[in-house]
Amino acid sequence: MELSLLIPNNKIEKLIKEWLEEDIPSFDYGGVIVGSDIKTAHLLGKQTGVFSGKVFFDEIFRQLGCSVKWFIKDGEPFTMADGKPQLLAIVEGPCRNILIGERLSLNILSRSCAVTTQASAIKKLVDNVDWKGKVAGTRKTTPGFRLVEKLALLVAGLDTHRMDLSSMIMLKDNHIWACGNITQAVKNAHSVGGFSLKIEVECRNQDEAIEAIEAGADIVMLDNFNPQNLNTVSTYLKQHYPHIKIEASGGITVQTIQQYAISTIDIISMGNLTQGVPHIDISLKIQKNKQ
Repeated sequence: MELSLLIPNNKIEKLIKEWLEEDIPSFDYGGVIVGSDIKTAHLLGKQTGVFSGKVFFDEIFRQLGCSVKWFIKDGEPFTMADGKPQLLAIVEGPCRNILIGERLSLNILSRSCAVTTQASAIKKLVDNVDWKGKVAGTRKTTPGFRLVEKLALLVAGLDTHRMDLSSMIMLKDNHIWACGNITQAVKNAHSVGGFSLKIEVECRNQDEAIEAIEAGADIVMLDNFNPQNLNTVSTYLKQHYPHIKIEASGGITVQTIQQYAISTIDIISMGNLTQGVPHIDISLKIQKNKQ
């Protein structure tokens, strides 16, 4: 399945146009220096990673009148070989246009590949313990960059979680305190969300989870539980409310995720899938004319 088709053409065109305008709002000083002779540039992977972000790279250079030839697909690994970077793609077009797109395209790829690389490693960890649930991201994404990061998670085989505040009603501590209690918050959510929006409630203990379920929540998030307590509470909830989806969240890391991959947990969400992820080193180099 081609995941890039999730993004409508008009959406990605608008996004890339805005990003290009942000980076070059007036004079193109570098462009006038190098001119418009046709050049080629090599896209190079300079460390180990898992690739993603092709659709954004393609759109940048489509708008700039350049062609791209690929040697890698989204979801495929890349690495240094014998100390040399891996050739990922070749871009051809007017030199000034290649350089206009250079930094924007690399910013996107280095971030996208970083998210996919970490997410792929986490997926391997839960697959190794034969866990049947889903690891998901959160809304802790970079402002303006959410589509890139959410698509990067999908490429790695993880779940995006809700895309935005309009995708699902999630009632967290502030919502509950503002409404007075969980039951009232869920009631309010049902009154506006109708039948088509799921309702999830963040719960700090078993009693709150039971209140949320009995009020009509579809999903309960067991927040900041240690693995032992999580196992105890989720087992009780599944025994008494087998229809409910249970999410574990809060403080879960690459080092601890296998401890949370419990059979009674349906979803593990992790903010650090998109926060604090080290970028992958990728470069785009104009090739010298052969003498």
